[in-house]
Amino acid sequence: MTATELYTIVLIIAALVLYRSTRNFYRPIRGNGARLLVPLVYMLPATYVIMNPEAHATSNEWLAAAAIGIVLSIPLIWTTQYEVRSDNQIYAKRNLWFIISFLAILAVRFVLRTSIQDIDSQTLSALFVTVAFCYVIPWRVVSFIKFRKVKTGRAGKGFAA
Repeated sequence: MTATELYTIVLIIAALVLYRSTRNFYRPIRGNGARLLVPLVYMLPATYVIMNPEAHATSNEWLAAAAIGIVLSIPLIWTTQYEVRSDNQIYAKRNLWFIISFLAILAVRFVLRTSIQDIDSQTLSALFVTVAFCYVIPWRVVSFIKFRKVKTGRAGKGFAA
């Protein structure tokens, strides 16, 4: 697979994620919020990239990848909020900064990927999957917790759960 094909696939996936995330601004989140955790299940097949025996990263490289991922999760966590609207349904708050944060994270990943030249492709892929795991997992877990707090607060105020 060429670099152009890879970047095209990544851009398509990013566009789909952004589309689904912004669509949630206009559609209520139903149920107990477990759907917020579904992307974690979709990421499970990517663990084979991390477990690849051909990926030879040092402990410091793994730690750096995890730290970068955690740092990248912070803007997503800050900009993901939920609200109860007039129809008594819970929605993701409309937030332009969320979209900007998501696009900035994508840009940071592209810059890092193109600037790192001295690591073989399998190790680099494993490190970048680690980065992705380390920003998606905290973001989705905290989003679920935020949703549950709004849902619990709504149920506690006499609204139908």
